Order: sequence, then C-alpha cells, then structure tokens
Amino acid sequence: MSEGKNEFEEELTSKDEMLDIPQEETITKVTGMYREWFLDYASYVILERAVPSLEDGLKPVQRRIMHSMKDLDDGRYNKVANIVGHTMQYHPHGDASIADAMVQIGQKELLIDMQGNWGNILTGDRAAASRYIEARLSKFALEVVFNPKTTDWKLSYDGRRKEPIDLPVKFPLLLAQGAEGIAVGLSTKIVPHNFIELIDASIKYLKGRSFLHLTKCYYYQCYTNLP
Repeated sequence: MSEGKNEFEEELTSKDEMLDIPQEETITKVTGMYREWFLDYASYVILERAVPSLEDGLKPVQRRIMHSMKDLDDGRYNKVANIVGHTMQYHPHGDASIADAMVQIGQKELLIDMQGNWGNILTGDRAAASRYIEARLSKFALEVVFNPKTTDWKLSYDGRRKEPIDLPVKFPLLLAQGAEGIAVGLSTKIVPHNFIELIDASIKYLKGRSFLHLTKCYYYQCYTNLP
C-alpha cells in the first residue's frame, strides 16, 4: 500500500515539475491568414451574391428563383411566399433576400407574369407582402430561358438537389434587364437597354453583320438633341 502511495506521489511531483518548465510559444502571423481568408470571402461575395453572370445575366439568387418557378410551373399563378419557400431549397441566405430579388425581377416585367400589388419603381411604392401577391413565368421566359438538354448542373448547397450552373438564355438578358450590385472591392451597374434594339442587334450578330453604326447613330442623335 505504501509503495503504491509513493509511486502516486512521484507521478504528481513529475507533473508539477513539467508545469514549471516554460513552454515555447508558437507565433502565427495574422497577415497571411487575413489575406487568404479575405480573398476567399471576396470571391464568394463577387461570384455568389452581388455580380451577375455574363452567360445568362442572372445573379445566383435570381437564377434559383427562375429554376424554382420552373419546378412549380403548371400554367397557374403561385403565391410568392410559396415560391420563396421552394427557392430556399437552393438558396441558403434566407427568405427576405429571395422575396426582394423576386420583386425586382417582376418589376422589370420581362420574366415574370405578376398578379397583385408589386409596387412601383417610379413612385417608390413597395410591393405587398409575399403572401398577398402571386406570380408565374412569362411566355417569354418559358420560351427563351430554359432548356434542360443544354443546361449544366451542380449540387445544391446541402447536396440534396441539383441546380443549374447557368441557364441557357437565348437572349442578351443582362443588357435587357440591367444589373446593379456592390461586392467586395468592386461594384457593377449596367443600365437596361431597349428591347427592340437588342433584338435587332442580336439578329445582325447571328447573321454576321455589323450593328455598330446603329450605336454611333443613336449616340449622335442623343448628343445633337442636347440643349
């Protein structure tokens, strides 16, 4: 019994001596960590939140809204609250951002056929709550935006579903709708362009004809009309 007690006391003594020995401190430079983390954060905000894609002219939240509306499409109107809830399967950033982005798409009156009070961009009136307004895809969107055979897919944020990387839009949607966003270190602001002029320019581009003279003429007329 005494031998066991002595061994226990020796073990405690050795541990106390180890605690008395000064430990070497490891110094981690914050500059390298900050640079790496900041670049990761900046690229995420630029690519996943604020700046639209050139391929389809949509930000990720807008693309997920359009994909969800296609999933729910049966030709009838759906409550916006229902569309927002469905979009949350693909978009992990909350219902408020989805509802606001959907209202912005609807107010441009190109991709979404609306029903109810969607606000007014000229007077600044806000749209009604998402439970009171309804939406469905416009005929233009159904014809121009979707094509499952030519769409590249990726897993959603939780890996349960597939979402499009880019939608195969047959029209310069980015120029038609315009875009505005503030990211980390950069921002984007593209004004909406005239729908008919975009169609004429697209046809001439597909035929291999130049349409730059239209732009020059347009700007020339604008400048000559200035007082």
